[in-house]
This record gives sequence, C-alpha cells and structure tokens, in this order.
Amino acid sequence: MPRSQPDLINKLKITIEPTFATVRHRTKVTKGPSSRAAGLARAFKRIESAQTRWRAVNAPHLVALVRAGAVFVNGKNPRSPTLRGMTIYRMDHAGVVVEDLAAAIAFFVELGLELEGEAAVEGEWVDQLVGLDGVRADIAVVRTPDGHGRVELSTFHTPVATSIAPRAPMNTPGIPRLTFVVDAVDDVLDRLRAHGAELVGEVAQYGDIYRYCYIRGPEGIIIGLVEEL
Repeated sequence: MPRSQPDLINKLKITIEPTFATVRHRTKVTKGPSSRAAGLARAFKRIESAQTRWRAVNAPHLVALVRAGAVFVNGKNPRSPTLRGMTIYRMDHAGVVVEDLAAAIAFFVELGLELEGEAAVEGEWVDQLVGLDGVRADIAVVRTPDGHGRVELSTFHTPVATSIAPRAPMNTPGIPRLTFVVDAVDDVLDRLRAHGAELVGEVAQYGDIYRYCYIRGPEGIIIGLVEEL
C-alpha cells in the first residue's frame, strides 16, 4: 500500500534527526583543539554544513515534488524515465535570436543573470552549423548566478532575416519559453517593465508552494518567473 505523505515526512525525520543528534553530541565532547574527538567534531561539522548547503539548493524542488505526490525510493523517483545508452551530460544553454543585442543583454542582466562574454562569429564553420551562407553575427552569453544555466543571445548582420517570430499564444505547439526562479516576482516584474516586459496573463499562486507568472521579453520570447514560498 502506498504510504501517505505524512508517513513519508515522519520517516524522513526519523532518519535525519538521530544523525544530527549524533553530530551535536560528538561536537560537545571535544576536549582539546588537537584531540581525536576535536578532529571528529570538525569532520562532522563539515558534513552537516555540506548537508545544509545541499538542502538549500535542492530541497525546495524535492519538497514541491513530494507535496505533489511523488514517492522517492533510495533517493530516486521510480516513475522517472531513464533511457539506456544516452550520452547527454548536461543541458548546455538555450539560445535566443534578437534584433537589439545590447537591449537584450540589459534585460537579462536586470533579471539577475550575469554577462559571461561576447564575441563576433563568422566563417565556414558557422555557415555549416546554422545552414545559412555568409553568416556574420554577434553573440553574448549570460548565466544564472549559480553558474548552471546559460542563455546565448545572438543577432545576425548577414544574411538578413526575412521574417520575425510570431507573438503566438501560450498553447501554440513549438513555442519556446524560459523559466527562472526569482526572489520576489512583483519586484522583478516592476524592474523588467522598464525594459519592455509585458505580463502574459496574471501572477498566479499554487497553494503555499510558489507564485508564478509569464512575461514577454526581448523579441516577444516568453519567460517564466517563479517565486518559491
């Protein structure tokens, strides 16, 4: 019989609390800065500190999954599909083509991303990559503060684009969107409106888990803003 959510949380407490109690106990019995007990205490403190940092990064997402009914076995969700033989190491970046590169950089920097670098690209390898002839483009890469997420912004000087991306509604197949976790949705909205951001719908709240909204950013790209509660 599947366990209820309170049962899972209680079991988690039963597993974690004795470990922390042991750490606290061993921390208190130290007798000197160079004693074996003091060395063990320092080691346990480092472990506890690492656990705290890990929870700060990962716990909100796991809590949201548990509240939604996900069940983890040995730290893994058995319902999560895994394909054998895959060679993907990570998601490297998302890309957005814009007309005004400087304005797009300013938008994402205001959002909270950091400018990683800029470059001009051209040559045969670029033509082969994008399937166009005579490409000359400028690119900039912005990254999230944790360094794990990147967005490549690019503007093409040649060849000249023959059309623009449609401002399609949210349910259009193939429409791209990017979503970022922010500290305060309302504050971010106020700051981004000065850079042309438009709210797609309304700011919605999902229970006591998060507040969420979508905006249109540079070239009408849809960007999600999530505030964890």
